[in-house]
Amino acid sequence: MDEYELTDHYARYRQDIDLMASLQVPCARYGVPWHLIQPTATTWDWDWSERAIDYLLERGIDPILDLVHYGVPSWIEGAFIHPDYAQRVAEFAHHFGEKFKGRIHWWTPLNEPRITAWFCGKTGTWPPNRKSWHGFVEVLLPVCRGIVECSRVLGRVDAENVMCHVDAANNWLAPVPDEPFLHELTQFREALVFLALDLVTGRVDEEHALYAWLLRHGAPQSTLDWFHENAIDLDVLGVNAYPMLSQKQYVRTAAGRVRIRFPYGGAPMLERILENYSHRYRCPLIVAETAGRGRVSRRLKWLHDSTIGVKNLRERGVPVVGYTWWPMFDLVSWAYRQSRAPLQHFLVPMGLWELDCATLDRHPTALVQAYRELVQSGTSAVGELAH
Repeated sequence: MDEYELTDHYARYRQDIDLMASLQVPCARYGVPWHLIQPTATTWDWDWSERAIDYLLERGIDPILDLVHYGVPSWIEGAFIHPDYAQRVAEFAHHFGEKFKGRIHWWTPLNEPRITAWFCGKTGTWPPNRKSWHGFVEVLLPVCRGIVECSRVLGRVDAENVMCHVDAANNWLAPVPDEPFLHELTQFREALVFLALDLVTGRVDEEHALYAWLLRHGAPQSTLDWFHENAIDLDVLGVNAYPMLSQKQYVRTAAGRVRIRFPYGGAPMLERILENYSHRYRCPLIVAETAGRGRVSRRLKWLHDSTIGVKNLRERGVPVVGYTWWPMFDLVSWAYRQSRAPLQHFLVPMGLWELDCATLDRHPTALVQAYRELVQSGTSAVGELAH
């Protein structure tokens, strides 16, 4: 599912970048369509991506470039579990790095490795459509190897390149009731949140909470050893957190079934998440994605609450150095991929701008001015970073 196509960004990229520039942001996360840039194993087409990136730079916006944002070209059979996936994505990174050497310095090798493994390997929603924990591990390992290989390649292309690794966060609450089985499930899912980043940073050894679990679910010993021997440092860590999605809790229903609840999170949730990442990885952090969903007033409240949360963290010395509201305009729900209903049924109101369901025109909400004012205020809104 190509959000750029569904929201008409390919045709409207200049107008969309103009909207972005109107916020006066100095930088922005921006994904590139690998499937269009490399439509076959031996064919490269830079036309659209080069025009879009050139225009971003012309408007004074430094992109944090997402090389892989969930999908790979269809000619890579098996997607992430193709034996040559890590080699192929490293080749893509090398070509991109060389082409924009000296012009782009911030890179995200792959957005949300754990979520990629979940939907490709555990739920069967995306190719290669595995539906088990074995499938999750089967996808996660090459995804993480690709991250390591891309980071190395881009570092060799230009020593000034910065890797901004991005993963989705969860804040797991104590289960209800707090019985041993649910407590064990909660501990497992808490460890799973960090697994992808623990792999690429070489933390998964025999003492790791999920080491034995990985071996039981098909991870070769040699592969785990490889990650330990080829660990990378995290230059900057991007954390994706949403108040309606990132807080979770196991509960047992009156009928005795186990369910996962999503209690709405506030600023304390965001603060706890970022403090956990800071304590674990000891590197600069950015809020790489966050947004509220629904009424504009509710989204405005989250913009206010989340930036207050960032200010609280910086006052405590937690090195949060960036904040991204995503999406810029309303998105098309992933459920559209499995449906035959019209696209307008799947527009999710999360953006600074709203999409007209008939024309896809972008209409500003009150969030646009509020976000612009936050950008203009510099550190006054989020405070100086305490040392």
